[in-house]
Amino acid sequence: MTTKASDLGPPRWRGQPHRLEVWYATFTDPRTTDGYWLHHEMVAPDEGAPYAHGWCAVFPFDGPPRGERFGPAPPDPGGDAWFSAAGAHVDGAVLRGAAGNLTWDLAYADTSAPLYTFPSWSWEKEVLPASQIVPFPTARFTGTVSIAGRTVGLDDAVGALARIYGHGNAERWAWLHADLGGGDVLEVVAGAPRKRGPVAIPPVPLVQLRLDGEDWPDDSVRAAARARAKVALPQWSVKVVSGRRRLLVDVTVPVDASVALGYTDPDGATATCTNSERADAEIVLQRWDDGWRDDRRWSLRGTAHAEVGTRP
Repeated sequence: MTTKASDLGPPRWRGQPHRLEVWYATFTDPRTTDGYWLHHEMVAPDEGAPYAHGWCAVFPFDGPPRGERFGPAPPDPGGDAWFSAAGAHVDGAVLRGAAGNLTWDLAYADTSAPLYTFPSWSWEKEVLPASQIVPFPTARFTGTVSIAGRTVGLDDAVGALARIYGHGNAERWAWLHADLGGGDVLEVVAGAPRKRGPVAIPPVPLVQLRLDGEDWPDDSVRAAARARAKVALPQWSVKVVSGRRRLLVDVTVPVDASVALGYTDPDGATATCTNSERADAEIVLQRWDDGWRDDRRWSLRGTAHAEVGTRP
C-alpha cells in the first residue's frame, strides 16, 4: 500500500520523553533566487516539560541573510494542525507564523510521491536513533513573507517540506536538497551517530535521487555501505555507488550567505547548524561501461539548500 504524503505529516510524538520532532520547509523564489527556511520543532526533554519552537531565515541574493526565532512555548496538540505553537502553524496545505520582524503566510502543494531518504521502515518502525523523510519533495509555495514590514510576494517558489523524528541530532551531519528541474530531485543526509566512546564514527551518507520518475538507489541503507562522505565547512562531498551507477556530489555552503543556529537535543547536548538556502552544488551521475562515464550532470549556483551540523 502506497503511503500518501498527507499521512506523513501528522505528529508521531505520543508523550514520551527524549524525543525530537521537526517539520521544515525550504524554498527558492524563482524570480530572484532568494532562499527561505522555515523550521518547526517539538522537543520532549529527558526531564522537564515538552516545548515547541522554531525559526524563519531569509537568504536574499543581494544581501546578508537574517534569521529570527519563535517560542519556546507549550505545544498545542489540538485541531488539524501538524504543528501549532507560539503562533506558528503547519498543516498539509498551509504554513503561517511570525518570528521577530519576519512573518509568513504561505500555501503549498505537491503532486509527487514522498521521497524516503531513510527507508520507509525506519520511519514506520522507529528503530533508528532518528529518521528523515521528505513527504513533499517538489513542493511549490505561494503567498507572502514580510521582512521588517516589507512584504514579498511568492508565486510557485521551488522547494520541499521534510520531516524528522527521533531522539536527537547526529554528532555531525550534512544535508542537501537539490531541485534538478522537471520533477527530478536529490536529497542527501550524511550523519555520524552520537559519540559514546573514544572512537568517532564517520558520517554515513543516505541518498535518494529521483530521476525521470524513478528513485535511486533502491535501498539507501544498503548503498551506504559503499558510500563515503567528507563533512566540513564551507565544502563537503558525498560519493555513492549502487549497481552500475555512481553519484558524486560536491556542495559549497557560502560563508557570506549562511546562518549559524544553536540546537539543543532532548538530553541537553548542544550542536551548531550552519545553513544556507543559497548554496552551490555540483552533481554528477555516472554509469559503469568499461570505466565510469558521465551520464548526467547538474550545476546549481545559489539555488541548492544545504547545511552542516557540528558539536557543540
